[in-house]
Amino acid sequence: MFMFMDRFQKKRSSSISSWSVIGLGALVALLGFSMRHKNERLQAGITGFGLAHILLGALDMLRNAVKE
Repeated sequence: MFMFMDRFQKKRSSSISSWSVIGLGALVALLGFSMRHKNERLQAGITGFGLAHILLGALDMLRNAVKE
C-alpha cells in the first residue's frame, strides 16, 4: 500500500537494538551523574535507571535469538 513501509518490515539484527539501548542507558546515566549537587535521591534514581539499561542491553546481546 505505502511504498515506504517496506523499510520498516525488513529484519534488523538484534545487536543494533542492543547497542541503541546501551547508548541510551549511557546517556541517561551521564545525565544522572551530572546532577551531583542537586537532589541526591533523584540523581541516584536517574543514574540507576541508566545503568539498568546498560545492563539489559548487554544481556540482550548475549541472549540466543529465536529463529523462525
